[in-house]
Amino acid sequence: MTHHLLKARLKLSVAALFLTLSAALPAFAAGYERGPEPTKAALEAAGPFTVASFKISRADAKAYNYGGATVFYPQSGTQTFGVVSLTPGFTGFQLVYEPLAKRVASHGFIVVNLDTNTIFDLPDLRAKEMAGALKQVIELAQAGKAPYAAMLDSSRRAVMGHSMGGGGTLAAAVADGTLKAAVPITPWHTTKSFAADTVPTLIVACEKDAIAPNKQHSDPFYASLNTALPRGEIEVKGADHLCPLSLAKAEYQTTVAKSAIAWLKRFLDEDTRYDAMVKGGIDGGDYSRFNVTGF
Repeated sequence: MTHHLLKARLKLSVAALFLTLSAALPAFAAGYERGPEPTKAALEAAGPFTVASFKISRADAKAYNYGGATVFYPQSGTQTFGVVSLTPGFTGFQLVYEPLAKRVASHGFIVVNLDTNTIFDLPDLRAKEMAGALKQVIELAQAGKAPYAAMLDSSRRAVMGHSMGGGGTLAAAVADGTLKAAVPITPWHTTKSFAADTVPTLIVACEKDAIAPNKQHSDPFYASLNTALPRGEIEVKGADHLCPLSLAKAEYQTTVAKSAIAWLKRFLDEDTRYDAMVKGGIDGGDYSRFNVTGF
C-alpha cells in the first residue's frame, strides 16, 4: 500500500469516526442553558428552581430614583442567571405581580419586582425607574451585599412591565440598546412609534383589553418595530387588561407567564432550544393572535 493511499484511508476513517460521534452526542444550544428541555407543559408550570427573596426598602432605593423592590432569585450552586425588572402599571404595586415574578424566577432568572416612586408615574418615568432598579440590584451584587451576588450575570439584563409599565418597557428598550430582551404586557403609551428599538421585543396583548385597547396601543407599537428585529405581538384569548395580575384568572396568568418566560429564555439566555416554543410551540389554543417574526 502506497503512502498516499494509506494517508487517504486514514483521513476517511477519522472523518467516519467524527460523524459517528457527532450523531451520538446530544445537540447543544447556544447561550446559557438553564433547566430541562423546553416543553409547553413545563413552561405552564413552576420552574425547576427553588426561589428565595431579598428586600430593597423604599428608603434604600431612593438614591436610585425608584420605590423599592423585592428581588426573587433562583437558588442554585454554581450557575449564573440573567436579571429582569418587572414594573407595575398605573396605580399598581409589586404585591399583585408577585406570582408572576416568582414564576419567572423559578425558571432561572433574577427578577426585580419593583415599586415606582408614585403609583401615578407616567411610562417614560417608569422606564427610568426600572433602569435605576436594575442598576442598584447589580451594584449590590458587585459589592457582595446581596445573597444573589455570585449568581447575577450583569451582562444579561432585560425589562418587563404591565400597562404603563409596559409602555415604560418599550421606552426603556429604546433608551438602552444593551438590553437583551423586552416584554411589554398590555402596554399603554401616548407615543405610538418605537422604531428606534433594537432590543428583541415581545408584546403580550390581551384580547378584551378596554383600558389599553390593542388597536390604539399594542397594534401600532408592534407595527412600528423594525421588521428586521426579533419581535412579536401575541394576544391572550378572552383576557382583559389585568391579565398578569394575581387577581386575574389562573389560566390567564399562566398564559402571560409562559409567554414571558419563553421569550426571556430565547433572548436573555440566548437559548436556541426555545426557538420552536417562541415561534408558536407554546400556543395551546389560549391565544387569539400569535405573530412572531424577525429570526
